[in-house]
Amino acid sequence: MASSKSVVIAALIANGAIAVLKFFGFLLTGSPSMLSETYHSISDTGNQVFLLVGIRYSGQAPDDRHPFGYGKAQFFYSFLVSVLLFGIAGWESAKHGYHKIQEALAGGGGHGGSEMVTLAGQTFPSVYVNYAVLIGAIVFETWALIKARAAMKKQIERNDWSGYREAFQKTADTTTLTAFTEDSIALGGAGIALFGIFLTRQTGNPIYDAAAALLIGLLLMGFALALAWENKRLLLGESMPADAEAELRELVAGIEGVDRIVDFRTVYFGPKRIVVTADVDFVDGMSGREIDDAVDDIERALRDADDDIKSVFVEVEKDGRPTVTKGDGSGSDN
Repeated sequence: MASSKSVVIAALIANGAIAVLKFFGFLLTGSPSMLSETYHSISDTGNQVFLLVGIRYSGQAPDDRHPFGYGKAQFFYSFLVSVLLFGIAGWESAKHGYHKIQEALAGGGGHGGSEMVTLAGQTFPSVYVNYAVLIGAIVFETWALIKARAAMKKQIERNDWSGYREAFQKTADTTTLTAFTEDSIALGGAGIALFGIFLTRQTGNPIYDAAAALLIGLLLMGFALALAWENKRLLLGESMPADAEAELRELVAGIEGVDRIVDFRTVYFGPKRIVVTADVDFVDGMSGREIDDAVDDIERALRDADDDIKSVFVEVEKDGRPTVTKGDGSGSDN
């Protein structure tokens, strides 16, 4: 949790500063891609605020109305970020870029970066302002991305995933995933804007700047869809990855006294909160005390196998019929 929070705070600081710089650059130059990048950075800043709210809300202790805690709040706020912030920012950026392309094709649409501005008594081409702002943005975003990448690498190593693609498909830490992907997209967007402005400056044709704005908008909307899809699976109550769940099932099957596992289920109730239920048929002839001890062994083995398992419920079965449910919801979020 602390790692996720530090990643979000780093991104919040970077994006807040960058949003101000980009808007300043747009006011001075009127560049379409600078306006798109301003939308982008404003959405990124709002994104971090929502994620921090999600982290704080999800840290509340379980209560009568939410017996498994508030961990899913992070999934909800990440989903909200994708729909409200990235979707809106992406649409506005793409729409603005499209209109500017139409203007450029019609023979208008800008000055190609040749207009002059005066700051502190010095006069120079306005495009230099955009260059300075975007290079500064790239520096800030690189710093934020390094922190987010380090957090993702820890997850990959901890879970023995093959790489970022598998992490994107399997991670339940949507806060770190959102920050990492958003920082990557932000770095790419700044690069696209810089390239589009440079081409417009060199050729005198504003269509390159406008095309960069459109491309940034499409990039944002694509990310919004991907992030919304990843959060949807967790909001609906996704189980652990099949291979990880199979390992836990085998672990339970190896506990002394277990005859067979009738059913085994896992579900994420937060980035670091997994609930496990197991329907277990024990060996014939075991006393009630022996079954209780075996259930305790199952709970202990599961929690030792994965620190994210906070609640374990074991249903004792006989001939496929439940007899009693044992277990509790103890445990607290990290």
